[in-house]
Amino acid sequence: MISNRAKDVKPFLVMDVMARAEELEKSGEDIIHLEVGEPDFDTPEVIREAAINAIRSGKTHYTHAMGLLELREAICEHYYNRYKVSITPDRVLVTSGTSPAMLLMMIAIIEKGDEIILSNPHYACYPNFIEAVGGKTVYVKTFPEDGFLYRPEEIEKALSKRTKGIVINSPSNPTGIVMTDKNLQDIASFENQFILSDEIYHGLVYSGKEKSIMEFTEKAFVINGFSKLYAMTGWRLGYLIFPKEFSTVMQRIHQNFMISANSFVQIAGIAALREAGPDIKRMKEIYNERRLYMIKKLKEIGFKIAVEPTGAFYVFADARDFCRDSYKEAFNILENVKVGVTPGVDFGSGGEGFIRFSYANSMENIREGLDRIERYLKKRGIC
Repeated sequence: MISNRAKDVKPFLVMDVMARAEELEKSGEDIIHLEVGEPDFDTPEVIREAAINAIRSGKTHYTHAMGLLELREAICEHYYNRYKVSITPDRVLVTSGTSPAMLLMMIAIIEKGDEIILSNPHYACYPNFIEAVGGKTVYVKTFPEDGFLYRPEEIEKALSKRTKGIVINSPSNPTGIVMTDKNLQDIASFENQFILSDEIYHGLVYSGKEKSIMEFTEKAFVINGFSKLYAMTGWRLGYLIFPKEFSTVMQRIHQNFMISANSFVQIAGIAALREAGPDIKRMKEIYNERRLYMIKKLKEIGFKIAVEPTGAFYVFADARDFCRDSYKEAFNILENVKVGVTPGVDFGSGGEGFIRFSYANSMENIREGLDRIERYLKKRGIC
């Protein structure tokens, strides 16, 4: 029989949209994908060459369970150069993507019944990680006029003796909002809980500069990786940074469950951190052009955006004037004008009435996709 724990894993609703989009494509329909949170760029050549050279030179064996020392050193250098945060390689665990890092972190800190605070809306998969290891998710309401950032007083209401951690994600999925220094300082002031910071979209900021939670507190776990910034989604390479007292246990957990991350992909990660700067700059400039166009166009055709996103590659647009069921609306848009979008309810009840648009697609496709949605809304008398 299937375990109750497995049955309790909630679906990722955007995958329902993608599955239907793929069916339509197979039948010959021209689908524009604005639902997918994946860079449309190829992985930079310098990274690919590093992996190819590693394979040719026989770097195809197990590595240390914590990851290649040179890669962990490069991660430490990166956090010092960018944030002036000093960490040591024994505080870094290299994993096969950020999802394993998230799971191993939850295993390391959660006892059965412990509570983790999570904003509503939030990245759809977070609760599944928490609850898979016996934790309880405690949702905190956030507000569109704040860019869905936490209000400290709302966190205070949710705290209990069982609260083990507070999850933050900046730049955010689904909103694209970047936390300010004050936001981070407010979160860091909760000294009895770990701050669990998902920094996977760091580097993809187009106005100002993101900060790491480690600039504000030592009671932090940081999840980061290479998928988004370096266009390496299929490479599956991430890492976890943690307080020093967790070094031995994180190594032991990873040894048992994962052994080690892929060896030649880790070598590619070193090249990404140390050599891919010009490629990142180019991709960011293109993302920003798309961001500015998408925000402007969405507002013109009837969506509201209370706080404009400055990070990641998403716009979380308010459709509540004409949408009460975002799941149904996403399928209406897909079936009627062949554009894939993500229903806001995928990110929690606080996202209902919103639709997430991704600009990780070409400007040509973004223009065409939003033009189609404009025609769809005009037929409904909305714009």
